[in-house]
Amino acid sequence: MHSTLSLSFSAATISKPHHYTSHSLPFTTAKPLNLRFCGLRSEVLGFNATSLNRRHVQLPCRRNSNTVVSAALSSNGTPPKSFDYDLLIIGAGVGGHGAALHAVEKGLKTAIVEGDVVGGTCVNRGCVPSKALLAVSGRMRELKSDHHLKSLGLQVSGAGYDRQGVADHANNLATKIRSNLTNSMKALGVDILTGFGTIVGPQKVKIGSSDKIVTAKDIIIATGSVPFVPKGIEVDGKTVITSDHALKLESVPDWIAIVGSGYIGLEFSDVYTALGSEVTFVEALDQLMPGFDPEISKLAQRVLINPRNIDYHTGVFASKITPARDGKPVLIELIDAKTKEPKDTLEVDAALIATGRAPFTQGLGLENIDVVTQRGFIPVDERMRVTDANGNLVPNLYCIGDANGKMMLAHAASAQGISVVEQLTGRDHVLNHLSIPAACFTHPEISMVGLTEPQAREKGEKEGFDVSVAKTSFKANTKALAENEGEGIAKLIYRPDNGEILGVHIFGLHAADLIHEASNAIALGTRIQDIKLAVHAHPTLSEVLDELFKSAKVKEQASSPVSESIAV
Repeated sequence: MHSTLSLSFSAATISKPHHYTSHSLPFTTAKPLNLRFCGLRSEVLGFNATSLNRRHVQLPCRRNSNTVVSAALSSNGTPPKSFDYDLLIIGAGVGGHGAALHAVEKGLKTAIVEGDVVGGTCVNRGCVPSKALLAVSGRMRELKSDHHLKSLGLQVSGAGYDRQGVADHANNLATKIRSNLTNSMKALGVDILTGFGTIVGPQKVKIGSSDKIVTAKDIIIATGSVPFVPKGIEVDGKTVITSDHALKLESVPDWIAIVGSGYIGLEFSDVYTALGSEVTFVEALDQLMPGFDPEISKLAQRVLINPRNIDYHTGVFASKITPARDGKPVLIELIDAKTKEPKDTLEVDAALIATGRAPFTQGLGLENIDVVTQRGFIPVDERMRVTDANGNLVPNLYCIGDANGKMMLAHAASAQGISVVEQLTGRDHVLNHLSIPAACFTHPEISMVGLTEPQAREKGEKEGFDVSVAKTSFKANTKALAENEGEGIAKLIYRPDNGEILGVHIFGLHAADLIHEASNAIALGTRIQDIKLAVHAHPTLSEVLDELFKSAKVKEQASSPVSESIAV
């Protein structure tokens, strides 16, 4: 559903970074994170706090640095002297598409290789069709809420839905977006090469099963991910399904178990319960939604789980799941997550495996360039440059998106691709992953950017600074009350000494849209004392963030000079 952050927070160390039941946010957690890499802290960038109002910071260029480049390539052939393309991208998902369009804008002759369909997981089996289903579930939920409608003076009776019509809506949307992506690349002159791309040597890619070899000065791997299915689970595509199958909505079971309470599981619980199903969550950790900020998770459970036809089992693994057959229901054997002792057996109509996603990196020919994956992920540095088995850079090779595991979200993949193109065209660029927002499109929505409160406090203890929290409620917002949607909060985590924004978390109406003011502030290095001066239209939901920033208590004064007033 969402492609999924590897910021490797030591506060939430997990053994399987691609398993959402162990970490419901899109983070991989291989090793502790040095949070200073991201390009916002003055200690890293070499400028003082008074220069933070500058919008662009030139990072030190490392193109001529002493970084060791892999020598293993000498045994795998030599790079061609002339190239078919400046840039070749393997994978035409959202990440590859974003990189391709930016490359053309920068004047690079570009081709993209796709062995399946343009759009990748997000467009065809993820973010896009899931939003179509969630649009239906939101309307169904509203139409069936007599209390909500009555409070608005509305009367509606007999709300229902046509399953095939709903499924067609999701499929039609995916088809339309896929066509849009294809046409946008063709219009700009991006060559779309059909076939599976295999790296056969330095700057050389074989296309499909033929002997066609394409050369490129630089190559980006953007092959994405596939649903992760734990051992012991038998998927038949009918009664035991992954998100790929669920998005087709071939049935709406009376009772469905959802294994995993991360983004994927939460969103599908919203869809299924709105359409009349009973849902049972199976979560490996001791609480639902373990990767969200604890305060947000607690409120979200009170609104999204407890009042709905949902029950749950926490602290258990689904050790074995058998599809329904011969008139028997789906059988789910649960064991204690810690002791591995048998706990219970569930009999349900269907089971959705929402345990995250695994990188799709097999068959890429990585062995030809001496690259060894780490739990399936392709190792890269902070500039998305691929490293070989010895930790040396592989020349002219990059990897973006789910395949590198840094931050498994579609828009993160696109941002990484754009960052790579910036480097290829002469501007050194390091993407600040802590400024990339994430959202869960339930009703109401959940969104977040940066650190959770526990992660921020741990960082503060290690680095010697205080952490403060500010909160505002949707119940105080005029627009939310007009919509009769006052349930929700916004939470700001920040440094009171200098106004640095460490994290923002929102639960409420249109939270996924509201988060971008905070994410852009983090990306630009804007401090709270400056953003407090921004003006928000009234009455709008954006005032939730306005009140949030204004409620923060910061010691430093505004760092941006106030311009002279202009007579109108």
